Amino acid sequence: MSLPPGFLDELRTRTSLSQVVGRKVIWDARKSNQGKGDMWAPCPFHQEKSPSFHVDDRKGFYYCFGCHAKGDALGFIQETENVGFMEAVEILAREAGMPMPARDPQAQQKADRRTQLIEIMEQAVAFYRLQLKTGAASAARDYLSRRGLDPAAQERWMIGFAPPGWQSLRDHLASRGVSDELLIELGLAKRSNNDRPPYDTFRNRILFPIHDARGRPIAFGGRAMDPDDKAKYLNSPETPLFDKGRTLYNFAPAREAAGKAKTLVVAEGYMDVIALSEHGFSATVAPLGTAITPDQLALMWRIADEPVIAMDGDTAGVRAAMRVVDVALPLLQAGKSLRFCLMPEGQDPDDLLKNQGAGAMQKLLEQARPMVDLLWQRETEGGSFDSPERRAALDRNLRSAIGKIQDPFIRAHYGEAIKRMRWSLFNPSRPRPAWQPKGARARVTASVTTRASMLAQGDSRMDEILREQVILAVLLTHPAILPQFEDALERLEFLDPDHGRIAAAMIVHLEADDLRAALEGVVGAAPLEKLFAPRHVSLCPAVRDREDSDIAALCVAEELGKLHAHRGARQEIEEAMRNAEIDGNEGMTWRLGQAAEARNRAERAQTEDRTEFEIGANGARINRGEQRAFDSLLEEISRGKAK
Repeated sequence: MSLPPGFLDELRTRTSLSQVVGRKVIWDARKSNQGKGDMWAPCPFHQEKSPSFHVDDRKGFYYCFGCHAKGDALGFIQETENVGFMEAVEILAREAGMPMPARDPQAQQKADRRTQLIEIMEQAVAFYRLQLKTGAASAARDYLSRRGLDPAAQERWMIGFAPPGWQSLRDHLASRGVSDELLIELGLAKRSNNDRPPYDTFRNRILFPIHDARGRPIAFGGRAMDPDDKAKYLNSPETPLFDKGRTLYNFAPAREAAGKAKTLVVAEGYMDVIALSEHGFSATVAPLGTAITPDQLALMWRIADEPVIAMDGDTAGVRAAMRVVDVALPLLQAGKSLRFCLMPEGQDPDDLLKNQGAGAMQKLLEQARPMVDLLWQRETEGGSFDSPERRAALDRNLRSAIGKIQDPFIRAHYGEAIKRMRWSLFNPSRPRPAWQPKGARARVTASVTTRASMLAQGDSRMDEILREQVILAVLLTHPAILPQFEDALERLEFLDPDHGRIAAAMIVHLEADDLRAALEGVVGAAPLEKLFAPRHVSLCPAVRDREDSDIAALCVAEELGKLHAHRGARQEIEEAMRNAEIDGNEGMTWRLGQAAEARNRAERAQTEDRTEFEIGANGARINRGEQRAFDSLLEEISRGKAK
């Protein structure tokens, strides 16, 4: 059976040789470097103890320095599975998720035609490169020089020039026996509407050849020299050789550079790729006039685990980065992700390199942000979340985005990261008061009257800390009620740092099957043991009764209400004290007295008994009014018997 043209190339591109070989060998951990795709193991083809079998995962080849066995993934399967070539192709195709093509009796003829088309493309590249050296291309050479590309760089990138004439390339190739139909099929020419010969697709443009994974020319990208041209950049149309959604500019050289531990950078256009490569960032690719596609992401992840998407620092660049996030989310795998490097506003990589040099670019790449940051920025930037409805809309959008992730473990980690960011957004640190010096706590000297007061002698915050303990202990004992108090827990500012850490971990692990175990993994066991140690916590009915979630919810709601009342009074008193010490007038002294009275009222309100039920000896709830009526009846009966 003959395979269609390009099938084996795509199969090899999608296949990881280290995964294929890894099923038959045990990698040597000391000698292998998985990040670089440089793997070593004892040879599976002959008996040995030392790891002389080498796999270059980036290039897709293996070689044994002992027995000199060599080949690619197909050859390895043939040798180790004892199968024929087509069976090896079928095995790899199944693993790569590629359907085997139907039997095509004309496959060899198509393969020969593909070879013919590539030869014509090579002739076109040579023609355009010669045209760049002519007088008609003087403006193009000046432009390239201004962009920092000397003649040597132009040769390295095989840059050419399409003359302004309508049929320059067509006439040249026709003289060499190339038919008009082949030129049209390759996208090098277009049909005329007035029965004239086809005319050239590219005219008066600087041309950048586009190559396939094996380094063969398959298309062109052209930059217009005429400022009035409708299309500044023009790519070849899709042809039997060129599928723009499955091709990356500079892929073959970038693959080799990434195999030498270079960071894979994804830029926006040809000139960005060339500028970055000329400044040492040789593992750089670019999409071809379209947004990044899933197939292009697969190509990137084939040669690097975490490519860096470098976008221009303008609005269009940011929007393009956000579109990449949507494409990548469903495709994420463990160890396969993206990072994002946004240029300074109004600059592209070429501008940055010219103005600040390679060092500035390297610094930006090192500071590239993970994809979850871009997702959070997209959903929150410029938004206002000052109402429950707006927060609910934010949560809905974030859940929808995270829900696109197919891998459940990655989806869970994204959920935890988003919850931490949400916590930070809705619980910012309290700003430094105007009266407090920066970097230090202000010292306030109390007056004699104030120092003698009960308010100054006692710890006014201890009661709040005790209530924090009860709230957290009850929620930890009854995790089922945690969702209804999530918002209140986020807003609450804890005085005890351990309490704040426990609350944050609760929200992050809201849906954990075993909440206590999840919290121990984050904050440790000691803070949780300390939380339940105080007697007032252990004696709390909602902590002792692990079954009654209704009582637990009532307890938490009541404690939150009391805590807010006490805290409001305390903060008013503290502010009045500071103002009294600073101003020292009778008005502030009066305010201090009023604040103290407000706190007393709050505390009296807290001690009022407003519960409707009591817990009986058997654990049942008894209505307090009914209990009192029953007690009165018993008392009357007792008095009657006494008479």
